[in-house]
Amino acid sequence: MEQHKSWFANKIVIDFPAGNGATSEILHDLEAEVYPFDLFPEYFLFDKIVCQQANIENGIPLPENFADALICQEGLEHFTNQLDALKEFNRVLKLHGKLILTTPSYSNLSAKISYLLFESETTKQMPPNEFDDVWMSEKEENQKIYFGHLFLIGIQKLRTLSKLAGFNLIEARYMRLSKGSVVYFILFYPIIVLSSYIRYLIKKYKLRKHPYKYDIISLYHQQLLLNINPKHLLNKHLFLIFEKECHFDEVSLSIRLNTKEFGKIM
Repeated sequence: MEQHKSWFANKIVIDFPAGNGATSEILHDLEAEVYPFDLFPEYFLFDKIVCQQANIENGIPLPENFADALICQEGLEHFTNQLDALKEFNRVLKLHGKLILTTPSYSNLSAKISYLLFESETTKQMPPNEFDDVWMSEKEENQKIYFGHLFLIGIQKLRTLSKLAGFNLIEARYMRLSKGSVVYFILFYPIIVLSSYIRYLIKKYKLRKHPYKYDIISLYHQQLLLNINPKHLLNKHLFLIFEKECHFDEVSLSIRLNTKEFGKIM
């Protein structure tokens, strides 16, 4: 983040979950006004800022339209209700505020194969379970439950949930190569591209008489590009930057105006 010092300087930035405080310390050094929150603030080590306790299920104790940016680093995969979490991020961010989010990716090919074979994150792990993926603080005063990688997510689902929460995906950055995905990429990439384009063209053809066909085709095209992008197929983690384009209530209104009633779909 050092190269973005001029942007972070004097900005209000929420760090949630803040963990041991490493990110908050960097933001503080970049002259940002940092507000760290975590389910287990007792593990926060940076002594120049106080980390407050916050459970995403109960919301972040800040007013609406408060912050210029929110950093959610390796947190979303632990949240039981990811859409509500993203809506809460939307609530505390100013219009056009930035959501910087990192999370282990289910979109890389190695993770996809592992899930296909055993519903696990990697080929070396068991599937998520109540023994490995339920964590608690060792300190008796905090009896909150923190889930492990129980709610891993991929780029397509995360793009959709963020859109429903009022965010627009503006940038995806490379983080770390999934070495296991390289072999799968060589074997399967032509099939991925071919099948993705076939699905896209079929959907495009079916929409030829739809009144909103250009908007929907644009949406499908964005999904197509995400699906065939080598960055997402090889990247072990997602590093995504979103911008708040509207309040999440406005998204609900827009969807209601442009979709069919439930009864007409049945």
